[in-house]
This record gives sequence, structure tokens and C-alpha cells, in this order.
Amino acid sequence: MTSNPDAVRLALPFTDAAEVEAVAEVLASGTLTQGPRVVRFEEAIAELVGARHAIATTSATTALHLVLAALDIGPGDEVLVPDFTFPATANVVVQQGARPVLVDVDLATFTMDVEQADRLVSPRTRAILPVHAFGLAADMEPILTLAERHGLAVIEDAACALGATYHGKSVGALGAAGCFSFHPRKSITTGEGGMVTTNDPELADRLRLLRSHGGIRRGNRFTFEAAGFNYRLSDILAAIGSAQLGKLDWILRRRREIAARYRELLADAPGISTPVDPKWGGHVYQSFVVLLDESIDRDAVIAALADEGIETTLGTYALHCQPYFQRAYGYRSGDLPASRAAFDRSLTLPLFVTLDEATQERVAAALLRVIEVRRTAPPAAPARGS
Repeated sequence: MTSNPDAVRLALPFTDAAEVEAVAEVLASGTLTQGPRVVRFEEAIAELVGARHAIATTSATTALHLVLAALDIGPGDEVLVPDFTFPATANVVVQQGARPVLVDVDLATFTMDVEQADRLVSPRTRAILPVHAFGLAADMEPILTLAERHGLAVIEDAACALGATYHGKSVGALGAAGCFSFHPRKSITTGEGGMVTTNDPELADRLRLLRSHGGIRRGNRFTFEAAGFNYRLSDILAAIGSAQLGKLDWILRRRREIAARYRELLADAPGISTPVDPKWGGHVYQSFVVLLDESIDRDAVIAALADEGIETTLGTYALHCQPYFQRAYGYRSGDLPASRAAFDRSLTLPLFVTLDEATQERVAAALLRVIEVRRTAPPAAPARGS
């Protein structure tokens, strides 16, 4: 794709002179690892989310792992995880020696099926880990009610959802902790990086301890109180993040404008369902993910669009269909049917703030043309085995 100058990228982070100047200032300061820029970035994210504390990390994955470790979730424990998510959401549970219990999703929103989650709670369940899929908040009220009834922690995987809201309240401050990503495909980026937000001061102290080797500086040395990690963000990356935050309002406005235009261009298109706008609202469209009719070979659509110089991809993964989770926990493909359908039929379209209207029209026209060809072609063999 990148060798074609007319290719349409799936995602493209936006940077300008502000990020260059911010990095230059850090380099000139001589403080390159975690330092004052990280503190400023943390304070800005905490204010944005409405949380009392923010703890920067190397990624959203390490943010999630840090929270599980700080909550002492480990062997013998279970964590409810939506099945339709990037594997990192469940991998961190495995890395703690606990068991991820996979929960099907609502096919309309791609977020956790709370009724099924309720049925899967056991005496070993310690936490619920809802994912705010593609920038849309999960339906948090019933999740929080379920958690309160069973005494469970709620850890928000908000990797894709900086700036998203649930009934007007920012995600990341609704449960015990929220975890954000600053990967280049997210609304703002630090290259790689993450953040934990929480209103619990004791949890915040534990997170800060474990983030930096479990050490507390006393005088000219550390006292190591825990077997911690090195999950610290550098001042270089935090400076980029702070510069990006200055553009966040514009970035989110542009993403919503582009999403609205896609809806217009694809309105009433046969075989294509565009993202829903649920009653709680607040979608930030980290990705614009459509759902194709089951008669359409999604993978063939991706290949056909690639031939036209348009980069697309699947939505994300049905974990129960992946070899590791099948070997380790006995899942079989199709055990969680909505997630399996989303895995087979979801399609992510290009969305980035500099995507102009003409290019967006090109994407939509190509998709409609390819879909029509696929719908009228003889049935193909299934894209995946059972």
C-alpha cells in the first residue's frame, strides 16, 4: 500500500511543529526518561477524564497488567473479558496467572453482553474488564450494577476511547480504573504509550510503586517494597502526548464529522450496517467499523479494496476462535456466536483527520461497487474453517 502514492491509508496520525518543538525541548533538558513532562501529561489526562489520579505507562497493555497486579488478581481468580477484542485485553489476565472468562458481545455495539456476563460470574470472579470498542463506551450502568452486586472490580479497557463519554461522563473514571492507549491508530499518539486513571488514592499509590520496579526512594537510595515492573513512560513520549492533547478537541470533532459523512455515503446500502449511536452516546470513532451481511465474503472485500489502493482491515478478533484460547481453555469456534459473526463480518474503513471529502467518497464508492460484485457473484467457500 505505501508504495502507491495514491493509496488510501487505514489510519494516519496527525503531527506538526508542536510535537517537534516539544521533543527538542526534552532533548535539550537532558531529562529523557520519566520526569516533569510525564507529570504534566498525567495531570492533563486526569483533568480531561475527571479522575483524581493518572499514571503513565509504556502502553495500554502494560496499563491493564499493572492494574491487575495492583489489585492482586492472580492464580485461581477469574476475570470477565469481552470476546471481541484485541488479545491484549485477555493476555494480561493470563500473564497474572488468572483465567479470562470470555463473554459474548452485543453485535450492534460490539461491546460486552452484560446478561451473559451475569450468568458467567462464579465464586472465583474478581473483576470485569469491559472494552470501549472502537471509541464507543460499553453500557456501563448494568456492568457497574453487576459488579457491585458481586463485589467485583471494574477495569475499563479504554484503549480506543480517550474523550469518549457515557451519558455525558468520561470513560476511564467510571470503574476502579481506566486504561488508555496512545498507539498511532488512536485519537492522539505518543508513538507507544498508555495511561491508567483512577479515583482511588490507595490504588494509585500501588500503581506508581509497581510501575517503577516496586521501589520507593528514601534519601539517596531505593527501598524495594514489591517485585515491580519497568512500565515507565519517557519524557520524550510524554512531550509528544502533551502536544497532541492540544489538538484533541479538533481531532475528535474531525473524526465525528468523517463518521457522519460515511453514514450519509453508505445510508441504505444493501449489505452494510454502519455503527450505531446508542442512547448513552459519546462515540469518538477511533475506528469506523461496519458490519457486512453474512452473504458477503469480508476478506474478499478487503482484498478487492486493496487492489484499488484502499487499505481496510477486519474489526478485531474473536478470542475464542484463536488457537491459544482454544488450547488453554477448551473454546471452540462459534461458542460465542455474536463475537464470531463480528470477527467474520466486521470491516474497518479508513479514518484519519486529514481524510478529505473526495477521498472519503472514493472509499465509499469503491466499497459499494465491491459489495455489489460480491453479492452478485456465485457463493464462495467459507473464509474460515470451523
